[in-house]
Amino acid sequence: MIGTLEWTLLDGEHALLVKGDMRRARERFDHAYEQAEQRGEADALARAALGLGGMWVHEHRTAAAAATVRVRQRDALARLDAGSPLALRLRIRLAAEDDYRTGGQDAIMALVSEARAAGDPVALAEALGLAHHCVLGPDDGPRRMELARELVGVASRTGRRSDLLIGLLWRAVDLLMEADPHAERALGELRGTLDGEGQQAIESVAGAIEVMLSTRGGRFEHAEERAAACYERGLAAGDPEAPGRYVRQLAALRWYQGRIGELVPLLTDLLNSPVLPAMDDSPYAGLAVAAAVAGDRRLAECMLARLRRGVLADGPRTSTWLVSMYAIVEAADLLGDAELAARAAALLAPYAALPVMTSPGIVCLGSARHSLGVAAITTGDPGLAVAHLRRAVHENLALGHWPAVALSRARLGQALALRDGPRDEGARRQLALAAQEAQTLGMHVPAHVAERVTCRRAGPRWRVELGARTAFVDHCVGMLHLAALLASPGREIPAADLAAGSPDPVPAPAPVRRVLDGPAGLAYRNRLAQLDTEIAELEAAHQPRRAQERRAERDWLLAELASATGLASATGLTSATGVGGPPRTSGGSEERARTAVGKAIRRAVDRIAIADPVIGGELRATVRTGLRCSYDPD
Repeated sequence: MIGTLEWTLLDGEHALLVKGDMRRARERFDHAYEQAEQRGEADALARAALGLGGMWVHEHRTAAAAATVRVRQRDALARLDAGSPLALRLRIRLAAEDDYRTGGQDAIMALVSEARAAGDPVALAEALGLAHHCVLGPDDGPRRMELARELVGVASRTGRRSDLLIGLLWRAVDLLMEADPHAERALGELRGTLDGEGQQAIESVAGAIEVMLSTRGGRFEHAEERAAACYERGLAAGDPEAPGRYVRQLAALRWYQGRIGELVPLLTDLLNSPVLPAMDDSPYAGLAVAAAVAGDRRLAECMLARLRRGVLADGPRTSTWLVSMYAIVEAADLLGDAELAARAAALLAPYAALPVMTSPGIVCLGSARHSLGVAAITTGDPGLAVAHLRRAVHENLALGHWPAVALSRARLGQALALRDGPRDEGARRQLALAAQEAQTLGMHVPAHVAERVTCRRAGPRWRVELGARTAFVDHCVGMLHLAALLASPGREIPAADLAAGSPDPVPAPAPVRRVLDGPAGLAYRNRLAQLDTEIAELEAAHQPRRAQERRAERDWLLAELASATGLASATGLTSATGVGGPPRTSGGSEERARTAVGKAIRRAVDRIAIADPVIGGELRATVRTGLRCSYDPD
């Protein structure tokens, strides 16, 4: 007759291995452990201690719970014959937990070999399944696949259906993480094996993979609904990974929807959760990019500083490492941090051929080449960016990852525009395709291509920018004319107004006119207003050096306008909304103004073209001179 203790153990093993009900299993094994300890039954104590480990590693997430289970397992091991099958299984469990916690794999792989030699199929199946958890980094693909293949075979000897299901699950995950075109066939085999007989733990993971596939297919609403349902099922089954899986999947959806900034509070909560594995730095990376998108530069830089001591310190490659690197590159791009982008790209380069995924296949962000392309854009190498992003588009197409295709096309268009100018036909084609795909999917594609040239005074020189491209040129009269045109795109300004408003004017037409009442004056006032806004924003963002640069330009422009209007000083020019003092009057020939202003602007553009041919070519295509001058980027 089976006693109460045996019934409790059998109930726990049925809940764990047959039903996948981790919550009930933990309750049953906890009760069984207490009973076995009171009775001094070593084998029962060992079975209960093994059961407390669960199906996966790191199921007891808090430090207190994990320490309690570890003490119980070691105590149970000490009471067994060292050569018994139960002792081997306990040593396998303890080694797997230690390796997972430290990012290692040597101890558990040595015990896989020992289990093979021992000839115990149950011990070997458990060793293979747990070892797979410890080799989830991007370097470990071949080893993972061999472990999963062997587990599927060993399952025929254990007689435990759960071993087969775990083996099939890991096989499907491995193929997904290697971008194998047969991955979904393997997932179909797992679904077929699950059909009709519930196994909550396996079904929870399989459901999360289905969410990822829906996201890849651009079915955002369906993916979000399934993610929420999967989360509820995971909680009901006592799956400690359910909350983390849900937040990661929601973050991927919000990233493609252009709403990742909304998740700053949720990601902050996840970051502070005591149940996260110590080796998992992905919440820091996710919060960094979310904060950068939300405009919270201080928080983004804080998170990236922490990552410099983690994943950026060339530490162990975990199952979330690739996703972390993706987020770091995007945050570096948003913050304009070329050094960080270069560092991340150097670490990521060996894994260019892999998709960016987190195990067990629950989030996919497309080809890793996309991140290398973005990093090249950030570091100012558009040629390299084009090469990476062309391949990223093709690899994302092969994955059937339509949101990633749209983002890679948009970035490819940006890289082509940086290399060949925003009017390049290839750049425009890629941007148009990205916009069309985004509209079809209902997703957000950021407008990375800046089609307007801007300039500002930087001491004795001018800084001219087009997107990420920058050219520095010495001051000349033509640059002052050009600055007025660039400050008012699409607006026609008479050459005479530009001439009269410059510090070195040529004769302007009669009759006498108030120079600052015309379009040129409006252009100057617009630039002053823009500078006032930038200074306020930079001071609020605690960037005093950049604010001082803008303030110096503003002071210089006020002084130049004071000189141009005949004022003794710039004291009357105290804001961008009003210009004090009586404007200087001028007269002369409109034709002479047209000729002089046109020559001055062309000389300035020639200087810019020498510094950066792309910016120079863009200005030649968009700046019109004559009696009326304009900058028409559209």
